Amino acid sequence: MTNSEHAPDRRRRRSDGARTHAAILDAATRLASVEGLEGLTLGRLAAELDVSKSGLYAHFGSKEQLQLETIDAALEVFGREVIVPAHEAPEGLRRLEALFEAYFSYLERWVFPGGCFFASLLAEMDARSGAVHEKVVASERQWLRDFAGYVEAARSLGELRADVDIEQLVFELYACMELANYHFVLFRDPAVLDRGRRAVAHIVDQAR
Repeated sequence: MTNSEHAPDRRRRRSDGARTHAAILDAATRLASVEGLEGLTLGRLAAELDVSKSGLYAHFGSKEQLQLETIDAALEVFGREVIVPAHEAPEGLRRLEALFEAYFSYLERWVFPGGCFFASLLAEMDARSGAVHEKVVASERQWLRDFAGYVEAARSLGELRADVDIEQLVFELYACMELANYHFVLFRDPAVLDRGRRAVAHIVDQAR
């Protein structure tokens, strides 16, 4: 049999392996959102999935690699659930407002069973060091840059005051979003998200 005849089987095996890898990471993001990234070990995940630890080791090789890939998988989910819907709105205030609504919807629908994956991650990893901490820092800095870009675009379009302090505005808006997440998860009270929506709308109105 020629190499070309073997090729479909190899592609199928690679495709199956990629689907399995993605399914493992989906379970990992959900588990870590509740139990924390430090609790996400190959053994704990193997027990959750009812598979062998050695099988998971073949996919990741180490706890750290599993954690890093879990963060990447969660970033993909956050992008799909929050960033993409925001970018479907026109640039400026409408995009900023779409970002808020996408974020609160992401919480309301319990996309992750522990609430916002990254709110939990920051609280867990802020005082640590190492490769996972550095990845968390990098992803958070990128999010803040993107967030500031939405605000700056609205200011450039004349929808916000010219003297608006972009970093301060982002800080205040983000604080409301994060507190809404924490209290929604803690109290299981949908009214918290409505308060969050009203809070960010009020802050934006003050900056118009």
